[in-house]
Amino acid sequence: MFDPTDPLRGPTGRLTRARRLLEQAERVLVLTGAGISAESGVPTFRDPMTGLWAHRRPEELATPEAFAHDPRLVWEWYEWRRAQLRACAPNAAHHALAEWIAASPGGRRLYTQNVDGLHHRALEERDKPIPDGAHPRTLHGDLFGNRCSHCAWTERAREPLDTSSEHTLPRCPDCGGAVRPAVVWFGEALDTELLEQAMSDAQRADVCLVVGTSALVHPAASLPRIVDRSGGVIIEVNPQPTPLTAEAAVHIAGAAGAVLPELLM
Repeated sequence: MFDPTDPLRGPTGRLTRARRLLEQAERVLVLTGAGISAESGVPTFRDPMTGLWAHRRPEELATPEAFAHDPRLVWEWYEWRRAQLRACAPNAAHHALAEWIAASPGGRRLYTQNVDGLHHRALEERDKPIPDGAHPRTLHGDLFGNRCSHCAWTERAREPLDTSSEHTLPRCPDCGGAVRPAVVWFGEALDTELLEQAMSDAQRADVCLVVGTSALVHPAASLPRIVDRSGGVIIEVNPQPTPLTAEAAVHIAGAAGAVLPELLM
């Protein structure tokens, strides 16, 4: 946990330096990973599965081939994952980022590797109008999103799906195609337009604030380095060092829920 009595919080301390860098920046790119949601009790993708799914690997279910072979089985698993996440709530880090991004959406961009939807929920729970540009960009998709397998139709899922048979699974209202979870599966590429926008934002950013990511999963892990190569600086918030730590102008070793409210508010 982040220790608020740390003497490095003083005039030359890590928190002070990081805050000053953010205050001086015209453009900030924020990149979050699984660590920011850990305090909400969100199980990671590779946590051991239980019950019906104890003997299956995610790689057997999160693929286009698995969906084509048995869409009902895949949807049952995703509905199980959605049920787990409905029991979780955004934590203090999500709420701090939502307020901070919404205060200046023109110069602040949030990209996340997470599919849990907690950034969206934190923004909605502000109970205020959501400014244009404040929505998080989800690099790996949205677990609570549905999309057609054949056309461009999408929706944000609000209610549980009926997975009792293949006949009850959702179909696209536009073309009749099979509807699938709006996430990036193994063997699929990230959305090209979204990735190009992320790289463009990284090239123009003065600061990259990296929170709770291992900095190992590409192409997301390349975004902070693009900021660094383009003349910006990296601020990293993570309890443990990562491959990015040596390149960061400031590394704050602490839990996101403790650090971000003090850093951003």
